[in-house]
Formats: sequence, structure tokens, C-alpha cells
Amino acid sequence: MSVPRTEVGTKKSKGAAAFRVTGFARLARTHGMATAGDALVAVALADSLFFSIDPNDARWRVALYLLLTVAPFGVVAPWVGPAMDRITGGHRFVLIAASFARAMLAVAMAFNVDSLLLFPLAFSMLVMGKTHHIAKSALVPAMVTDQTGLVRANSRLSIISSIAAGVAGVPGVVLLKVGGSPWTLGLASIAFVAAGLLGFRIPATQVAAEPAGPEERAEVRSAGILLAGSAMGYLRAVVGFLTMLLAFNLRGGIDPGPTGVGVEIGHHVREALGSAQINLTTGGVPVWHFGLVLLATGVGGLAGAIASPSLRRHIAEERILVGALGVVAIVGVLAGVAGGLVGAMLIAAAAAIAAQAGKQSFDAIVQRDATRTNLGRFFGRFESKFQLAWVVGALVPVVLRIPARLGYIILAVTAAFAAGSYWLGRDVTPRLSKPSGRVPTAVVRGARRARKGRPEPR
Repeated sequence: MSVPRTEVGTKKSKGAAAFRVTGFARLARTHGMATAGDALVAVALADSLFFSIDPNDARWRVALYLLLTVAPFGVVAPWVGPAMDRITGGHRFVLIAASFARAMLAVAMAFNVDSLLLFPLAFSMLVMGKTHHIAKSALVPAMVTDQTGLVRANSRLSIISSIAAGVAGVPGVVLLKVGGSPWTLGLASIAFVAAGLLGFRIPATQVAAEPAGPEERAEVRSAGILLAGSAMGYLRAVVGFLTMLLAFNLRGGIDPGPTGVGVEIGHHVREALGSAQINLTTGGVPVWHFGLVLLATGVGGLAGAIASPSLRRHIAEERILVGALGVVAIVGVLAGVAGGLVGAMLIAAAAAIAAQAGKQSFDAIVQRDATRTNLGRFFGRFESKFQLAWVVGALVPVVLRIPARLGYIILAVTAAFAAGSYWLGRDVTPRLSKPSGRVPTAVVRGARRARKGRPEPR
């Protein structure tokens, strides 16, 4: 019995739809591969000049390069961002260009692992990585057909990036042991090239054809969104602060350590009791301590990305943001008491969890409250500000020599203040809960589609 031609055509079309790769999947592949390249670069730096030069002498270089990273986000982004929004495929081009630029930088770093040129190359890599994240944030809303799934899409990207970094770290460490940093950087270059090639498969979309109108500008300046953006900016600054604080404190220095009358008395007392003097030099810690701190950061980020969607089904986004700030405050105190490797791992994991949970809550608040806003344009602008906050936070422990425990306590105090400020200043207008505002958002977007003659997403 023959099958009618129309039925065959239907089956083929269904099969083609089932195996069709979505734009979001293509973006996720590109982002995952780029994140793997970043992880390989981090592994390669563990056996480079970064861990052989006196960090006290390197402070001025790090501060200079961090200041240079401010330029793209403080000066260039406000001008280039709007232009990329209006060009079809503009942000895709930025994503591809950043990947290929990092591939070339990785090759250059491989030939200069023992040269001071490694410093500007590494910070150029940092700039390109942050440029990638800004372009990615602008592209996500255009890759999601159902805007109510935007926060879920960002959560999936976070999970993918955490897994990709963990998987790439294994061959990176093996190559580091076998051939040293150049081999690992070579693999990173291949990963970035692959990310660039995968980027060509991302659909070319136009983020925003027209400049923002008065309604959109009013929405993005509402008290609830500005407060949430400030809280998220603080959390991103915490990550930058911890990155440099731990880098310098774990690395240590070559100075003779603390001196003074009390220290000398302690030495004499121990000698009188027949005990050896305590070595108080700050020569740093083994490299594997850095590995454990990075592992704690990765596990914390993955846990935050996985747990946040479940939390949002039961807790309002504002409460999650306050909770994220509270976690930094509480764990900051615990890390200050514990100190050492345990304290570093605790605060690193807490900051990663808080940053992930805070970002998803911020995305959800924007999606809920800014129904007339072009989300791609909005997230691209705010991501630039968040990256700037990271750099400003990182500058503090570079310019000021802050002991690790004191840094943890500073974070605890400032996070507690930020949590209290956000809670007292939040928008207390009654909203629907579980999940808050999602039903009215869907209704509003449905009405907008109807007015434009577009069908509802399936």
C-alpha cells in the first residue's frame, strides 16, 4: 500500500523540524567553546611568569593594565554598542572577532611565557573575554523565540560554560605537565578558532533597528530596575575584588614578613622554650592551592546556575538578590575567621553562587518590569556596566595591599550594607508571586505580538 505524497511530505517536515539546530543552540556552542579556551588560558598562566615574578613589583603593572581595560567599556562601548545594535549581524561579528583575536593572543602568549610582554597580552585577553560576554548578552534575547524563557536560557548558558571550563581543564593540565604553558596555550588557540568558526553559524540578527524611545528609557530608569542593577553591579565588583585579592595573597611576596617588638619577643620566647622560630615570610603557597580555589569557584558558579531556577519558583527575585548579598556577608565573616586555604575556598564559592543567582534574578526583574524594552539592547548596555564594575572592584586590592582576612571582612561589611540598602529601597508595589510577574509579562507580550500581526511562539 502506497503512502500518499502529502503524508510523506508531512513526515519529512516533522523530521526536519525535530533535527533543526536552533539559533540559541548555535550561540550556546560558540559560548561553550570560548569558555573552554578561557579555562585553558587560566591553566597555562599557572606555570608562567605570573608565578615567578615578585607580585609586589608587579602591582603597578597590574594596576596599569586594569586601568587600560576600563577604556573599552567606559569610552568605546557607549559609542560602538548602539552601532552594533543597528547593524544586522553586528553583535555576531563582535563575537566572532573576539574569538579570533583571542586565538591570536593565545599564540602570542605561547611565545612569550617568560617575557614581560605576557602581562599586556594577558590583559588584552581579558578585554576580549569581556567583549565576548557583552555581545553574548545582547544576542541571547534574539535567539530565544519565547521571551518568557529568557532567564532559563541564560541559566543554561551558565551551566554550559561551567561544564565546558571543567572539561577543558583536564587536557589543559595534562598538556601543562607534558609540554608546559605553550602547549596549553596552543590548545586554547584551537578552542578560540573553533569558537569563531561556530560563531558564523549563529543567525545574523538586528538587536535594535531604532534608538530607544521615551517609554523604553522610562522603564529602564525605574527604581526597581536601577536598584537591582546596582546590587548586581556590586556582586560583579565582589568577583573582581576577590580575583585580585586572592591572586596577590595566595601568591605572597619575597619580603621577610612582619617585624616588630612583639614578633621579636615571640621569637625569643620560643627559643627559651627550646622551640624553633616560626617562619613568617610570605613566600606564597603551592600552585595547587590556586587550583582548589578555582575549583571552588567553578563548583559555586555551577551550583548557583542550577539552583536559581528552582529558587525563583518559590521566592521572589528581590528576595533572591538580597539573599545573594547576605550569603557574601555571612560567608565573608566565616572566611575571615577560618583564613588560609579554607577561607579562600569558602569565599570564592560563595561569591560565585551569589553572582550567578543575582544575575538570573536581575534578568528576571528586567523581563518582568520592562515589557516595552528591547532586551537585547538593554542587556548589552548593562553588561558593559557590570564588566566595568568588575574592573573597579579588581583595582582596589591591587592599589591597596589588603591582607586576605581583612579583605573578607570588608566584603562582609559592604555586602551587609548593600543588602540592607537594597531591601529598604526596593519597589514594594504588590506583585504576583510564584513566579512574580510572569503571567502579566506573558499577557503584555502576547498583546504586542497580536498588534504586530505575529503569531504566538509555540
